[in-house]
Amino acid sequence: MKHLTIKFIILLFFLVLLSCSSSDGLKYQATEKTPLLDTVMHWHHKDYELDKIPGISLERFYNENTQKPKAKSIIVATIDTQIDKNHSELKNAIWTNPNELPDNGIDDDHNGYIDDIHGWNFLGNKGGGYVVWANYEYVRIIRKYDPIFKNKNLDEVNENQKNEFLEYKRAIDVYKKNYEQSTIYLATFKFLKEKMPIIKDSLNNYFKSDTYTLEQLDSLKNKYKTNDKSFRQRRLDNDMDITSVSIYMYYAKYYGYDNSEYLSDRIIKYDSLIQKSLNVEFNERLSLGNTNDSLEKGHGNNNNIGNKIPNHSPLSDHNTEVSGVIAGLRADNTGIYGFSDRIKIMPLAISASGDEHDKDIAMAIYYAVDNGAKIINMSIGKEFSLHKEWVFEALKYAEKNNVLVLHSAGNDSFDIDINPYYPSDNDYTGAPEVVNNFICVGSISRKADDYFVSYFSNFGKQHVDIFAPGDDIYTIRPENTFITDGGTSLAAPMVSGTAALLWLYYPNLALQEIKNIILSSGSVYNIDVNVPGTENVKAPFSSLSKSGKVLNVYNAMKMAKEIVAKKK
Repeated sequence: MKHLTIKFIILLFFLVLLSCSSSDGLKYQATEKTPLLDTVMHWHHKDYELDKIPGISLERFYNENTQKPKAKSIIVATIDTQIDKNHSELKNAIWTNPNELPDNGIDDDHNGYIDDIHGWNFLGNKGGGYVVWANYEYVRIIRKYDPIFKNKNLDEVNENQKNEFLEYKRAIDVYKKNYEQSTIYLATFKFLKEKMPIIKDSLNNYFKSDTYTLEQLDSLKNKYKTNDKSFRQRRLDNDMDITSVSIYMYYAKYYGYDNSEYLSDRIIKYDSLIQKSLNVEFNERLSLGNTNDSLEKGHGNNNNIGNKIPNHSPLSDHNTEVSGVIAGLRADNTGIYGFSDRIKIMPLAISASGDEHDKDIAMAIYYAVDNGAKIINMSIGKEFSLHKEWVFEALKYAEKNNVLVLHSAGNDSFDIDINPYYPSDNDYTGAPEVVNNFICVGSISRKADDYFVSYFSNFGKQHVDIFAPGDDIYTIRPENTFITDGGTSLAAPMVSGTAALLWLYYPNLALQEIKNIILSSGSVYNIDVNVPGTENVKAPFSSLSKSGKVLNVYNAMKMAKEIVAKKK
């Protein structure tokens, strides 16, 4: 590494930035931004007809509504990470199990879970701890099938194993790509930390201080970039020319990579990712004592309230943000407004750094249904599913019990009609959808133009049902903090909140009525948009999802009212 030049740093640096552009946005990578003006801060609640902002018209509904909800409360289960249940915006919205006595070590309600007062952590162990790092699902697939398929070709595999073989080969391809990408991250951050003092010293000598701005750095790199001789000949110590240094520091300051503490955190993160999430020899289930391929109640513990560990983002970041969108307190002036103060959040933790385990997804769905949730929000996702049959059966159980399931479409900028994305109501074999209680949600921005669909959002005419705002969403973070963030993880809870509102006002509506109302009442935008993950490819917005629409709360509530009136 000592012989690498600053130009190589920049090459690696730009590879890092390009990699970030297709990452899972909100999933463990939330980045705080400058607070927005009030109109923009709440853009996702605005109405396009009234405000010329393509929001979901929640504000319009509340401004014009004269009715009161008929139901006292409704439970929305968030199958996600841990949660900060003590946040001022959520502390009154967390579900409490009415039939369980706290901390007595007894399963008082005989539901199979001991002391599950506020939901459950399916990643907990018997000692009260929990999983922090988990394998990616493609790593689990490689570990399972390596003894069977390693070094074999398709024609050497039994006919009844060919689907598993093809999935194994796909897993290896994804593994290689992500392992290489992660090693680039790690090498880049290590090198940047090593060279940062030299880079800063070089620029301090040039500017005579360390208070230079982004504008000054931009001017400097442009000044010498226009003169080819200067660019080639003007060198600083250690083979670092002023143009390269200024280019690096411009982007480093812009993205916060000029901070030594941040670089140290990144180094620890990617080292852990390589050693654990991407390590076939590492199996997080061993620490849980839960490696058998069967479903059973009770694994995990009740420690799901927002733990911290050194050199890792808070384990409750993601679910706190998601739940803030759904049930953030309306009766205050903090700027966070959920859909109703009558919504109760049932937090079910299954997510660590890595991919969720199908066993945990399935058992969390069963738990949510059995303990009274009417809506399940799953702002989670992965490209592979080792035991999708477990999840399918759980989804069928939810459908049988009239529970609606919402799923984020994912932040990889690809077509999930072609590239599988799980959990799903489809097994990607060409068979019909396994259930009819499942809604997959993509993300839009506040720009009703070419950039209407969020650049990171997955899409699909068959497998994405509807779009909702998921870009620049103002929500909450642990420890009473707030953030503007983005991801389809924030679009799905928009639909979950809408479903909760519909059932609060019209509790007798059937599951299919709720789903049909949400999908058919959405707003239509007759515009061509940039297709995520492509360059200069445009398509009609309506072609990127099944409904071709954007969630509209005002229209949904109006339609529900009309349907109920006709039944009388």
